[in-house]
Amino acid sequence: MRRASLIVLAALAALPFAAGAVSRTAREAGGHEVTIAVREASGEVAQMGTTWFVPPGKGPFPVVLFSHGRPSGESGRKKLALGISRSQLKYWLGKGVAVVSPVRPGYGDSTGGDVELSGVHHDAHGRCTGTPDYRRTADAAVLSIQAALQWIGQQPWADAKDVLLVGQSVGGLATVAAAAQPLPGVVGYVNFAGGSGGNPELSPGVSCDPGQIEAMVAAYAKTTTAPSLWIYAMNDQYWGPDVPVASHAAFARGGSRTTFVHAPAVPDGDGHGLSRHDASLWAPAVDAFIARLPFPHPH
Repeated sequence: MRRASLIVLAALAALPFAAGAVSRTAREAGGHEVTIAVREASGEVAQMGTTWFVPPGKGPFPVVLFSHGRPSGESGRKKLALGISRSQLKYWLGKGVAVVSPVRPGYGDSTGGDVELSGVHHDAHGRCTGTPDYRRTADAAVLSIQAALQWIGQQPWADAKDVLLVGQSVGGLATVAAAAQPLPGVVGYVNFAGGSGGNPELSPGVSCDPGQIEAMVAAYAKTTTAPSLWIYAMNDQYWGPDVPVASHAAFARGGSRTTFVHAPAVPDGDGHGLSRHDASLWAPAVDAFIARLPFPHPH
């Protein structure tokens, strides 16, 4: 078993991390593809492309459901081939955890319109204009998470009573929102750099209407029972260092069991992409968190 696991991890480490290469990584690391139907708020049904991975060994396996962020521009959203990074895959598979990585409606080859569009806009001077609707973004993404959880519950290889939600950026915000719902089997969640409304090119470190996000997460906390870890790099180029602290403080006042970790600045400046960088930058915090759950549960 150990040798098979090392072969899978070596295949992940050997391949480059780019949109097309990640898709090859999925196949060569034993990834499987499925389409999951998502009923959107409009009543229309979108088809959500999803890649899933199981570690070597005999299941059923605990599961990480990973929610991706929002690439900028229509072209970036359409190029999204796999919603999880090489480093995240290597970490979770190495722990004997299955991984489910949906590409939500409006991204990649999944069908459906851009249902997560918030309407955020910055002018040429970096000023936020108009009033974005982050609730619309989160609500749409939650429907995708719920559909994926329902599918996981039907899989013989999955322990549907031992699921950890993990999300990056908009996927992190979606994870916070989803965990405020009654989700049987979800034992906790990890929010990497969660939020919406940032533009590092026009307004580095200063997002649009962060008070709206703060009010949203404060409301989510009132109905959240699963413990959580929020982890942000000090040099997050979308939110800056202070807004994540304020948002988490608002969430924590709701009484939910939660931990905030300010990871050191990412050396290459891409603090917002902390979750896809080398695990040494974030694994100690995640290790400590899942040890308290515990996750994965011993079988």
